Amino acid sequence: MSQEDQWPEPDLPQAILPPGFLKNPIHLLAFGFGSGAAPRAPGTWGSLAAIPLWYGFAWLPPVAYWLVVLLAFLVGIWLCGKTATDLKVHDHGGIVWDEFVGMWIALGLFPDQIYGVMLAFLIFRFFDVLKPWPISWLDERLPGGLGIMVDDVVAGGMALLCLIAIDVWLMPYIL
Repeated sequence: MSQEDQWPEPDLPQAILPPGFLKNPIHLLAFGFGSGAAPRAPGTWGSLAAIPLWYGFAWLPPVAYWLVVLLAFLVGIWLCGKTATDLKVHDHGGIVWDEFVGMWIALGLFPDQIYGVMLAFLIFRFFDVLKPWPISWLDERLPGGLGIMVDDVVAGGMALLCLIAIDVWLMPYIL
C-alpha cells in the first residue's frame, strides 16, 4: 500500500478564499469585517474585533442590549450558513460572526474597566477553543448556520456565568 493510499490529500488551507470573496457584504459580515481572514487564529482575531463594536452598543439599556444580541444571533444563523454554503465548507475557520455574538454574550455584565473586558475575552476564548461539553456535543450535531452559531453562543453563556460567579463570590473579597 502506498503512502498516498494511507493518507487522504489534505484540503486547501481555509485561509485561501476565492478572489473578491469579501466584497460580498454577507461574507464580509460573516468574516467579521475581514478579521476572520487572518491567517492564524481567526477566531481570536474575530473575538477581538467584536470588542470595539460592543462599545458602540454596550450603553443601551439591558433589554435593548439583549435584543441586539438576539438579532445578531438570528441574522448570524443565516449569514454563517450562507457563507459556509458558498465556500462549501461546513464551518470555515474564517467565519467569525459567531465569535462576535459569543463575545457580546460574555460581555453581558457590561464591564466598565478594561480588566473586565480582558477577563471576558480570556474566559470566552477558553471555552470556545477547548469546547467542553455541551459545546462540543452541539458543535458536532447541529447543522448549517445554527450549528456554526450555537457553540459560540453557549461558550459565551458559560463565560458569562463564570464572570457572574467571579463577580458574586470573588470580587467582594478583593475590593
